[in-house]
Amino acid sequence: MTRKALLSVSDKTGLVPLAEALVQEFGYELLSSGGTAQVLQKAGLPVTQVSDYTGSPEILGGRVKTLHPKIHGGILARRDVPQDLAELENLGIDLIDLVVVNLYPFAETVQNPATTHAQAVEQIDIGGPALLRAAAKNHAFVTVLCEPSQYPEYLNHLRTHQGQTQREFRQACAAQAFCHTSQYDQRIAAYLTPTPTRWPHHWACQGTLVQPLRYGENPHQQAAWYRTGDTPTGWCTAELLQGKELSFNNLVDLEAARRLIREFPTTQPTAAIIKHTNPCGVACADDLLTAYQKALQADPVSAFGGIVAVNQPLDEATATAMTELFLECIVAPGCSPAAAAILQRKSKVRVLVMPELGIPPEAEIRMISGGFLVQTPDLGTVEPQQWQVVTAKQPTPSELADLWLAWRVVKAVKSNAIVVAKDGVTLGIGGGQTQRVGAVRLALAQAGERAQGAVLASDGFFPFGDSVMAAGAAGITAVVQPGGSLRDEESIQAAHEGGVAMLFTGRRHFYH
Repeated sequence: MTRKALLSVSDKTGLVPLAEALVQEFGYELLSSGGTAQVLQKAGLPVTQVSDYTGSPEILGGRVKTLHPKIHGGILARRDVPQDLAELENLGIDLIDLVVVNLYPFAETVQNPATTHAQAVEQIDIGGPALLRAAAKNHAFVTVLCEPSQYPEYLNHLRTHQGQTQREFRQACAAQAFCHTSQYDQRIAAYLTPTPTRWPHHWACQGTLVQPLRYGENPHQQAAWYRTGDTPTGWCTAELLQGKELSFNNLVDLEAARRLIREFPTTQPTAAIIKHTNPCGVACADDLLTAYQKALQADPVSAFGGIVAVNQPLDEATATAMTELFLECIVAPGCSPAAAAILQRKSKVRVLVMPELGIPPEAEIRMISGGFLVQTPDLGTVEPQQWQVVTAKQPTPSELADLWLAWRVVKAVKSNAIVVAKDGVTLGIGGGQTQRVGAVRLALAQAGERAQGAVLASDGFFPFGDSVMAAGAAGITAVVQPGGSLRDEESIQAAHEGGVAMLFTGRRHFYH
């Protein structure tokens, strides 16, 4: 009996070579509809229109094409149930052994801001998901392909197994088809959700494998990298110019670096050095080389084996300086050919170019036992012109500039977080402490004598005056914090007594 294949695809990539192999190598008869049939006919391939096979024309402007018993009966019939086969024979329905379907480009359509609601609705595929689900349900007998990337593997499988498919292969294809339709429905549901601030009753997170990773945080942990969405975004768009494959820890640290460097405009040359997700040195300067050198000088011991992120394309001078230190990764929005050639001296360092370093994820998700938490990213912050000076002493322009630097950096430091800065560079960073005063002491100890005349930022309010007293005693001249403690007056009084200017932002930046 001649085998039938139903082909109905929106994405025509690889369609003709697949169809040619099906007909010429494996003797399939082709069923198709609409534009897919036209492409096959133009390629000179024999194809039967679905409407001719079913005897029912496409109706409602193409909304109904393949929703017909002769199609779904041929897909869903159980080959090992005589009653099913007898019923098909009585109704003149042929078996369909292969279903090749991909869906209307809904996600791509709604990404265009000019798309109207009516246009988006017309890109909601009905027949396609029904075909995929029917074929996937009957994977005991039917093969389903939902992405062009599957075609070569499918043909190789047929050639290896004398034109037949193995149950295990069909089941894997079925699983992929169900994932495909699930993701498709999720995107439609997200589009139809009335407002972005309203949390849907169901939240589903699906991903496509980018690559397995050698291991997770530790060698005994397994790990893999997945991307969300139909098209690559974020780190999936980064170009790896050189170095080994990215590890789990590399990617976690790189995301922390991106989270920090996005706070600084590209008009202000900035370099950030990250170690174990925390910044150990951040600096702004008139040029990228100086910014990198100042960031390195902030804490050269911690910088060893760290990750560097810069907000401007790498130049020769900066690249040369970076070769003098062992680094795990370097990421920049661009890299000149000369700079890339220089970095080849350190062939093991991973160098990435990611033009869109500033684009955050739409949501942050964390797994907990029995579920997960979702939150919007901590985007933006309160700028200096909106801060409130709560002491008689006013900050100088240079202090205000350093406070602005420290306030943006503290946002990327694990809570409790303190940052000491001066002359456009961080001098001491205290993060992940259980006491705020402990974080202050850690940052001040790291800064040492350089704390004289420096400023300090805190990601949360000071619950007591002890932190401000410690800062004043170390030579800190200005402090910025969210404010909002019941003991704010105690901290303000400590600032008065220590000759420290204090500013409130009104916004907290915890980062757990």
